[in-house]
Amino acid sequence: MDATQRFAELRAHDGPIAVAALFDFFDRLDAVDVPSLLGDWCGGLLPTGHPGEGQLDKLRWDGKRFRGDNDVDPIISRGADGERVVNPILGAASLRVVYYRGVATATMVYDNHPIFDHFRRVDDDTVLGVMDRKGDKGPLFFFLERIADAAR
Repeated sequence: MDATQRFAELRAHDGPIAVAALFDFFDRLDAVDVPSLLGDWCGGLLPTGHPGEGQLDKLRWDGKRFRGDNDVDPIISRGADGERVVNPILGAASLRVVYYRGVATATMVYDNHPIFDHFRRVDDDTVLGVMDRKGDKGPLFFFLERIADAAR
């Protein structure tokens, strides 16, 4: 089964997914380079029961915006009118290449918080992310899908 098919299965899964199953999938995916992330992305969660899932739901989290290595909006929310808006709650972020689980891959580093979002490639327009936050008991898994017509 290819990565796109496995991702579709995980995304359609009803209920929490075992962290081990998500790491098994993540570890099989290719690294992401920083330039391939540039643009606007819609996001979603792969639920494991991580407390951050509820927090993101309350923020009406809808994705991320990558304009450059040092210019990232990590929290894009849906406003009351349905428009995508930058949510300043966690500030800004940067993109770097970081080794995570043995692979050098694009990673979003929050400027003012001990949070790293590591990315792996599902396909040209989909990435799987793992949020690694100092002090958390486990990771938060999410995905991003490129918004068509967004600058690359």
